[in-house]
Order: sequence, then C-alpha cells, then structure tokens
Amino acid sequence: GKSSFKQDMIQEFKLALSEERIDLKALRQLCFSGIPFEGGIRALCWRILLNYLPLDQSLWKSFLIKQREVYTQFLKEMIIQPGIAKANLGVSREDVTLEDHPLNPNPESRWNNYFKDNEVLLQIDKDVRRLYPDMAFFQRPTDYPCLLILDPQNEYETLRRRVEQTTLKSQTVDRNRSGVTNVSSPGKALNLYPSNEYEVLPNGCEAHWEVVERILFIYAKLNPGIAYVQGMNEIVGPIYYTFATDPNDEWKEHAEADTFFCFTNLMSENRDNFIKSLDDSQCGITYKMESVFSMLKEKDVELYLKLQEQNIKPQYFTFRWLTLLLSQEFLLPDVIRIWDTLFSDQERFHFLILVCCAMLILIRDQLLAGDFTVNMRLLQDYPISDVHTILTKAKELQDGS
Repeated sequence: GKSSFKQDMIQEFKLALSEERIDLKALRQLCFSGIPFEGGIRALCWRILLNYLPLDQSLWKSFLIKQREVYTQFLKEMIIQPGIAKANLGVSREDVTLEDHPLNPNPESRWNNYFKDNEVLLQIDKDVRRLYPDMAFFQRPTDYPCLLILDPQNEYETLRRRVEQTTLKSQTVDRNRSGVTNVSSPGKALNLYPSNEYEVLPNGCEAHWEVVERILFIYAKLNPGIAYVQGMNEIVGPIYYTFATDPNDEWKEHAEADTFFCFTNLMSENRDNFIKSLDDSQCGITYKMESVFSMLKEKDVELYLKLQEQNIKPQYFTFRWLTLLLSQEFLLPDVIRIWDTLFSDQERFHFLILVCCAMLILIRDQLLAGDFTVNMRLLQDYPISDVHTILTKAKELQDGS
C-alpha cells in the first residue's frame, strides 16, 4: 500500500545519505520527485542541494562547528557590539566626543551607519511580522532562543528595542507643513500593528519571526550592494521553517545559522532577480520572464497568441513567480514541495520556467475564454492549488510532450 511505498522511499533516501561521499547526481534525481520530511531527511537534503554541506560526509562535523562559530561572530559584531555602543551612550553623555556623537553630520561616523541600518531594519521588521499570517508558526516562540542575544549579562540595545525606539521616534515627531512639530502621545505610537497577534513575546522568549529578522538583518549588513529587498523574507521563510521543524533536535537547534548560510547560497544564485541594474542582462529577470513566453509559444502557440493579443505581458505576473520562486502563489507546505524539485534542478531554476509554463497551460481553457481583466485576475491569484498536477505537467513539458 501507500505506507510501504513511503517506507521504501525513506529507505532509499537514507541509503543515499549514508554514503561516505554523497553522489549528488543520484541524490538530485531522488529529490526531484519530492523529499520526505520524516527523520529530518528534507532539511538535510536541502543543506546539500543548496551547496552548504560538503559532499564528503566525514567533513560535516568540523564544517558545521566552524560555520556556526562564524555566524556567532556575525551576531556579536553586527548586532551586539553596535547595541552595546548605543546602550553605553545613554550612560555617560559627556564622554561622547563630537566625533562619535549620533548627530554628527560626518558621513563616516559610525552613527550614520547605525541610522542607515535602522531604515533597513524597519523594512525587514514590517515584512517578517507578516510572514505566512495564516499559520501560527512564525508568531510562536522558538524552542531554541539565541542565548547570546538574550543573555541578560549583555547590556545592549536589541533589534527588538531598536525597532521600538526608531518607530517611536518616527511616529512621535510628525512635523506638519507649517513647521509646527506635532508630537503624538507615545501610547498611540506603540499601537503600530493593527491587532494583538503582534505583541512581542515576554523576555527570554523569541518568536520565530524575530529569528528570521536577525538572519535578514545580518545578510543585509554583509551584502551592502543589495542589502534588503522586499520579498527576501518570502525566500528565507520556507528554508527557516524547514530547518526549525526538523524532528532531529541536534539539527533543529542550529536552524538559525544553517538557514543563514543556505539562504545566502540561494540568494547568490537568485540575487540577480533582486538587483535592478541587471534587469536587462542575460542573467537578469527580464530575460527569464521572456523565456516563459518563448517556451509557451513553443508548447502552446494558441494560448501564447491569445495572451499577446490581450497585451498581457510576462512582467505582469511572472516577475513575482520567478523572483520569489512561487512562494507567494501556494500554501507553505506546497511551496516547500515545489522547492524540493527546484533545488534539485541541475541547471538551477531552468525547471522553474517549465513550471510557470505548465501553470499557464493548465488553465488554458479559462484563459482562452477570458478577457484581459478576468485573465489578469486568474494570473494574479492562481486558481490551481494542487502542486502535484503542476509539477507533473512541467515534467511532461520537459520530456517534450
């Protein structure tokens, strides 16, 4: 029956993952059809498919220790130290030389960076609080709060505090046009989020979204060329969820650091989609969006011509599909299932173009019957939720039928 098939599949994965040196080609083939969650197999496969874990298994232990130490260093340098500096400032105002004063206009001043970072942090904060609102997971406390961050010995300004302070400042001082400063009551300013679901957890606890916020903040600090672009939260979310729900505690405990590195690797393959200046280059998003239509033309010319005739351009909907790897079009478990296949694709994300094409062909009858408005609505809010059907169709297209 079905369960014995499942057991066989799990066995196959276990076997592939027990090799001294992982056979990547064989593992990719296995993962293409979906990876079991059981036993932490998916989380482990993703770490390999995203080029985080080396293929030689004997290196894993020392490699992981090293990477997680590197991540701890990032936390110290980019969150804790600036936070300590900021906290100490409050203690002894008079020790602050002009050089270091937060209001010093000198662009080199580290405070300038601190305020610039705050803008990035606020944007991240707004986005991560809204991650998968239909699931309680991201609002729940993690079993492994970062002790370094929560250590009461560390008297420093946390990211949480930074967000509160910055939002208060920007909310409280609201200049109207005649130059009169209108200070709203702080009570009102704290009520930034519409409902109580966003109440920050008590001290000593961290919600999963706060962990995601940290990962994105550190990524932004280390990659100033791209920093943070809206939508990155949707890419880090499913990776973190997969690692933070790992049934094996010894992996789950390090979900944050491992997510950071896997996200970084994934972004290095996907970041061209986020960088505006590359839009028109071969690797850029425009080229990919056009590929969806040129493939559609090859596979279903009637549908292609219909979309052309209605002036429905690929950028109207494929931009989001491609950039966010379909994470906005389906529920989280289905996104994760699609990613099993996308991550195992040898020619990174070529299969994604096939998936987009399959999504169009599967609703061809509706599209052929609809006008511009009806069709745009279908494409903005894709009607088929069964990803199995979509992946099967994409595979058929790949095999040339």
